[in-house]
Amino acid sequence: MEWLGNLFGQYGYFVLFFGLFAESLALPFPGELAMAISGHMNNLGSFSIPLIILCSYLGAIVGTTFTYYLGYKLGTPFFEKYGKYFFLNQERLTKVTKWFDKYGDKIILVSYFIPGLRHFTGYVSGILRVRLRTFFLYNYMGGFVWVLTYVMIGKIFGQQIEQWLHIISQYSVIAISVVAIGLVTVFLVKHNKMAIMNWIRTKSVK
Repeated sequence: MEWLGNLFGQYGYFVLFFGLFAESLALPFPGELAMAISGHMNNLGSFSIPLIILCSYLGAIVGTTFTYYLGYKLGTPFFEKYGKYFFLNQERLTKVTKWFDKYGDKIILVSYFIPGLRHFTGYVSGILRVRLRTFFLYNYMGGFVWVLTYVMIGKIFGQQIEQWLHIISQYSVIAISVVAIGLVTVFLVKHNKMAIMNWIRTKSVK
């Protein structure tokens, strides 16, 4: 944490923008920790919460949009051959693709909270030719919730940052499962509305 504090002292908000941008490209940077620390630094009078959120959010979505563009333009053959130079080897490419096959485009919405997935979601979304409007909607919404969550963890819990990050990491799979179940339920209700209404009417008559 000390080295991050030193970076903030020297470069301020630029650390958040370029750090989150780099992490979106799958480069090593502790984005969640950086946002949490900056949230805590607001309590010390160093940073402004709106600017922390803005710089973090822009870094994250600009980075993922750039990787979407790379995936879309370069395609599967390029990444199968050169993906290892982007930390996206064949094994990871196959794994992330399976996530998309299993959960659909909505996986983009929660991908920021899944370690090992958010770094490659942009690339794979482009490779799979996810509609640009769909990618923007899910990616930008998910990115905002992710940024807000970790900045506020830092502001609220202060010195207990690392402990809370560990807890969230442990239970993120459970939270994602709950969200996924909710999305599936909404989808089923939306596409079977008439059948459900008929079933309710039948039960009420009886």
